[in-house]
Amino acid sequence: MLTQKPGLLDQIRDRFAHVESCPLTGPRIFFENAGGALTLKTVVETSATFAAIPDNQGRDNPASKELVRVIDEAKAAMRVFLNAPDGHVFVGESGTEILFRLIRTAAGGAAEGGTLLGSTLEHPASRSAMAHWAERSGRSHVLVPHDDASGTVGVDAYRRHLTPDLRVATILHTSPVTGMAVAVAEIAEAIREAAPDCLIIVDGIQHASHGHIDIASYGIDGYAISPYKVFSRHGYGIGWASERLTALPKEQLLGGPAANWELGTRDTGSYATFSDVVDYFAWLGRHFTGSSDRRQQIEAAAAAIHAHEKDLTDAMLFGSGNLKGLTELPGVTIIGGAENPAREGLVALMVDGLDSGDLVSALREEGIRVHIRKNDHYSGNILDPLGQPSCIRVSLCHYNSQQEVAQFLAAMADILGEHKAA
Repeated sequence: MLTQKPGLLDQIRDRFAHVESCPLTGPRIFFENAGGALTLKTVVETSATFAAIPDNQGRDNPASKELVRVIDEAKAAMRVFLNAPDGHVFVGESGTEILFRLIRTAAGGAAEGGTLLGSTLEHPASRSAMAHWAERSGRSHVLVPHDDASGTVGVDAYRRHLTPDLRVATILHTSPVTGMAVAVAEIAEAIREAAPDCLIIVDGIQHASHGHIDIASYGIDGYAISPYKVFSRHGYGIGWASERLTALPKEQLLGGPAANWELGTRDTGSYATFSDVVDYFAWLGRHFTGSSDRRQQIEAAAAAIHAHEKDLTDAMLFGSGNLKGLTELPGVTIIGGAENPAREGLVALMVDGLDSGDLVSALREEGIRVHIRKNDHYSGNILDPLGQPSCIRVSLCHYNSQQEVAQFLAAMADILGEHKAA
């Protein structure tokens, strides 16, 4: 879809730092976006600007008042991006820290007893926090099994484990290992039908850069993202909390505002850099809608991003030009299957008889950056049921091109050809 607008992909790529080359090693194709997407050039500039300002918020001087204005503007932009007109948005240490805090508050403030519910698809951030607070509060932690064949978990799987005594439930929006999305609104609705008072927390860290977020439609209580995975930088996370979750007891300064989630003075630059992210989505969306409404612009951008990334992953799976796709290459297994409508810009694969680490290294030698996922505390929940010690993750974003996919397929054909010959 992006390529239907002449010159647009070039404009997009020009807005990101280090699109075509690593500052340390030179030219390369970046297919490691699930580990951390490329950074907007405006984010780099904004970070430097605010890092140099010595003033703090809440003082009686123009610089301090400007910092407060920047933060307020960024919070308004976050609400538009998340479609969260109600509740509270805030900045924390990281997306993982935000999840731990949301879950800690929910588990500590929910009615005593009952059950905590998650799924085996989840990243250890939410799964670990739930396990910790289940043990501390004397509750059981029930895990809904995900489907190995599709690499996701559906509402029917959740329904088999729903009980009226649910206190807190977690949902992973998109898996960083399989790349498959989850129907958050449908699952949340099913949870509400069984346990209306259950507090629902969603991990949106992997999803944020690949498709639109619509908190107003989900019926949930908490949402977390990591801005470095959505074109910003490391060093902070963004959280959203519903009014009822915010009303529960939580760590905060004595005598401070009851609705405050933030502890200590936060970095104004982190807020400002997320405004840059929202500005970018709005800019991109204006190429696909004539609306001046920023939310509609963001939704238009998300639709274009999804369509472009589907084109890229389809080419990777089924071929590009005269190049064979991964499904045609010998010994390749695609996690979640090749025909999967839940896929969001990511292909995870194994090659029979070829160590995943060796494949990552071979692709690196060809100037293509991908990542290994091992059967460890990060990815064992996906790989262990498949009987696999590891896989490689090829993760794309909307600034990637068909030419880059073609170079990847050519490199894979050469590497697998050499492997077969050996």
